[in-house]
Amino acid sequence: MTEIDTSVPHSARIWNYWLGGKDNYPVDEAAGDAYTAVFPGIVTIARSSRAFLGRSIRYLVAEAGVRQFLDVGTGLPTVDNTHEVAQRLAPESRVVYVDNDPLVLAHARALLTSTPQGVTAYEDLSLFEPAKILEAASRTLDLTRPTALILSGILGHVADYDQARALVRGLLAGLPSGSYLSLNEGSRGTDPAYERAQDAYNETGAVPYFLRPVEQIAAFFEGLDLVEPGIVSVPLWRPEPSGQAPQPIGQHGGVGRKP
Repeated sequence: MTEIDTSVPHSARIWNYWLGGKDNYPVDEAAGDAYTAVFPGIVTIARSSRAFLGRSIRYLVAEAGVRQFLDVGTGLPTVDNTHEVAQRLAPESRVVYVDNDPLVLAHARALLTSTPQGVTAYEDLSLFEPAKILEAASRTLDLTRPTALILSGILGHVADYDQARALVRGLLAGLPSGSYLSLNEGSRGTDPAYERAQDAYNETGAVPYFLRPVEQIAAFFEGLDLVEPGIVSVPLWRPEPSGQAPQPIGQHGGVGRKP
């Protein structure tokens, strides 16, 4: 197994720290704290992205009737992972996780749990290999049946926008009519403080993550029928009833159906 370097901060572990997880090291906490000192709202963004993922999966299971999920760029397991949310509502749900980060792979056993009725599988592949992802997923999922593709905060790691769009198209091409895309990404145009903090982080030599204008995030859904309310800041996507009105943040996403 690839040795994990605990002396250098790692984006997946920093994200895990912001989400309140335990799979991180002092160096990650220090980097996360340095970021939050510049932009405290990053914790809200991390947790709002996770909450959107949960709401979108609940919609897909309970309202759209989806029972198969392909989650690419999984990241470290925290609370309410895709299979947990889906199988809580439909125990027979089948989930394939895809990641090629050695740190994430080291925690794969934590992901590889499932209800007796369902299946959870894990594939060691890169986002940049859509054909291989589909081939591997077909060993667990029936790709002649509607499947939900989950892309949560992963495409910002693809520097070239045209390449990012091509990767989404390549993955969706292997899924049948009636399949769905749930996607959310860091966005520009809502929170200048977030944009400054992320641009500064990208210049530190860490693995960069590129925020994109909302219209570019919306274009990932080209050819799909958007589920209401469309592409919005993630707290505004089908929010849970509460006493407070959700406030927009620099993270946009939505759910679309393949016709």
